[in-house]
Amino acid sequence: MSAATVPASAGRGPAGWWAWARGVEGRRLVAWILSLLVLAVMTGPSGNNGSPTTGFTGSLLHPRVLVFVALGVAGWALSALRRSQGERLRRLNRSILALPQRAVADRRNRLLVYLVVLGVAIAYPLTLSGFWQQVLVDQIGIFVLLAMGLNVVVGYAGLLDLGYIAFYAIGAYSGAYWTGSLPVHPPFHLNPFWVIPLAIAAAMLAGLVLGAPTLRLRGDYLAIVTLGFGEIIQIAATNLQSVTGGAEGVSGIPHFSVHVGGLHYAWKLSNLPYYYLLLAFVVIALIAFHFLADSRVGRAFTAIREDEVAAEAVGINLLKYKVMAFAIGASTSGVAGLLSASKISFVSSEYFTVQLSILVLVLVIFGGMGSLPGAVAGAAFLQWVPQILRQHPLFGYQPQDLYIYLGALLVVMMIFRPEGMLPSRRRRRELALAERGIGTADAMSGSSDPAVGP
Repeated sequence: MSAATVPASAGRGPAGWWAWARGVEGRRLVAWILSLLVLAVMTGPSGNNGSPTTGFTGSLLHPRVLVFVALGVAGWALSALRRSQGERLRRLNRSILALPQRAVADRRNRLLVYLVVLGVAIAYPLTLSGFWQQVLVDQIGIFVLLAMGLNVVVGYAGLLDLGYIAFYAIGAYSGAYWTGSLPVHPPFHLNPFWVIPLAIAAAMLAGLVLGAPTLRLRGDYLAIVTLGFGEIIQIAATNLQSVTGGAEGVSGIPHFSVHVGGLHYAWKLSNLPYYYLLLAFVVIALIAFHFLADSRVGRAFTAIREDEVAAEAVGINLLKYKVMAFAIGASTSGVAGLLSASKISFVSSEYFTVQLSILVLVLVIFGGMGSLPGAVAGAAFLQWVPQILRQHPLFGYQPQDLYIYLGALLVVMMIFRPEGMLPSRRRRRELALAERGIGTADAMSGSSDPAVGP
């Protein structure tokens, strides 16, 4: 505990400690402990009609409460250390990261790192059990694709999209339609591989339809519109039972298969083949979005994200590039929807909830907005944590408490590392400038007028 944390007057007896407790640091310590006690109650046993206070007594009068108190004290101590030694810690962090950053600055070294990571991604699943292979596909691989697409919208162009999961639904229903699994039948049935471009086109078209009339809006207004779009897609899919199968869903969606010459192979229910198929799409998307970020279109996205007024002043067509961001971001979501529907051979409107849209947004923010490695790392880490908690429950973890844990983790991340796990250099620089009072670190702030644009 640093000298800045405990004043000298605290060493002069009870009066000094009482004065310190009533000061700023004392109130902060109390706030940290109370917050963790609330978390202890929320993750503890539930009350019932016969004993409504069980939830409080079972949490606050149980020895586990000491763990939460200790965590509260540790959180306060870390925050106090950050306030008193923040600049020294930042210099230490920069010096630690300087060596690997210099190592990957050379293109050949960077390529070698990419090949090593790819080799690990190919070989590592072979060592896992069937459960973890399924997690890699259903929980991590699918959400990596979703996070990468939303990263284009939120991270590159700075557009807050709360209805992104609608494009995921469109990709899934496109796969169900063109393979003849919906109540309405297509003019001809296709192998899921041939549906990939159609699912991408359908998702991108939905992005165009959403973006063209609404992307003159900015900030919170755009977030509300996209939230409404996501809700409309889910409600329509639920109510149009004769078209989509409704909440009961449709089954029998065929798996991916290859029939070329004498080669006949079907993916079926096995996890590994779908993992490698997902890995191929992730690698393709990473390469495509990497070149997009360095292209003229990517630089236009960056200009719009940093200052829409200045971008328009230099001749950038705001509506055109915003619509492009929505359409490009929707592409990987369409692929993810098709892959998910084909793997489980089932699609239902109940899966495409607004909570799922918010979860994908959290993955992008946690990993680092505008950073492709960050989007991948954020999705992999936050989708891996719930499975670890299910296997090894922490502090009485229950599945219904998942969002409490994720919310607390996100709060801690935003306090101590607001740029994300693997931030882009531009985002890190923006935050550093914002701390010095130069500009804003809000990538979705737009201009000073958040209302309707030109």
